[in-house]
Amino acid sequence: MQRRFKNYSIITLKGLAMGAADAIPGVSGGTIAFISGIYEELIATISNIKPSLFKTLLNKGLKAFWYEANGNFVLALLSGIIISYISFMKLAKYLLENEPVLIWSFFFGLIIASIYFVGKQITKWNFSAIIAFLIGTSIAFYVSILPTMATNDSAWFLFFAGAIAICAMILPGISGSFILIVLGAYKTLSDAIHDIDLKKIIVFVLGAIIGLLSFSHVLKWLFKHYHNITLALLTGFIFGSLNKVWPWKKTLTWHTDSKGIRSPLLQESVSPLAFEGDNKLVFAVILVIIGFLTIFILEKVGSKKQ
Repeated sequence: MQRRFKNYSIITLKGLAMGAADAIPGVSGGTIAFISGIYEELIATISNIKPSLFKTLLNKGLKAFWYEANGNFVLALLSGIIISYISFMKLAKYLLENEPVLIWSFFFGLIIASIYFVGKQITKWNFSAIIAFLIGTSIAFYVSILPTMATNDSAWFLFFAGAIAICAMILPGISGSFILIVLGAYKTLSDAIHDIDLKKIIVFVLGAIIGLLSFSHVLKWLFKHYHNITLALLTGFIFGSLNKVWPWKKTLTWHTDSKGIRSPLLQESVSPLAFEGDNKLVFAVILVIIGFLTIFILEKVGSKKQ
């Protein structure tokens, strides 16, 4: 695919949006990739990383390897994701602690619009598609109500968490960051990034690479053989995740770490009128609308022929 510098700049911007989404526990960067029109290319590119690709490097040189690996696309997208994820994680942590209703309102609007845009790509809602949608919805909803595990700092656990979370990150509707919270690895990773703990970061990244390379082949096969059903399943994932991003929550149980810092362990969604504290309803509605319109802009950009 022939692209100009402007096209790669747009891909980097999409990467920035994906990284910011993945930093929020409850929002999937895969949703952004899908809406912005790069999802299937992303999956195909990742699944193409195999031994034959490195034979190309040895036999035909770096230029042929780079072209076959879709290197310009990977570099443009990955640079945006990494920059955004690392820089936005601190901001996300602050907003989640100080303005949870407002940040969840924005992403609630974003997810509602995502359901429409992913669902409309399903060419036929037959029995199989409906079942796939219901399965996806059930899985995502179940994940959204899982209690958080205790924090674990072991290397093998971080490797495992990286492999699982990266699979969720490329699935629309299932948040990789939320999976890290459920596993008890989110704080460990955010602390490692803050403290520049290279050992923990490298272990996590290695796990993520293994998980990504393995899972991308599964997704590519599903899109090739069961495209419509796969889209229905992904739409269900997004729909089921709405519970997690509902702005108004009631904390049922708390977790206190070794430093005495309390964090929500188990929460349930409540009505804005039943919310304890300032529900910020007017601002929340405005941000839902902004989030909804943001997806329309991303979809418009993604639908343009490059």
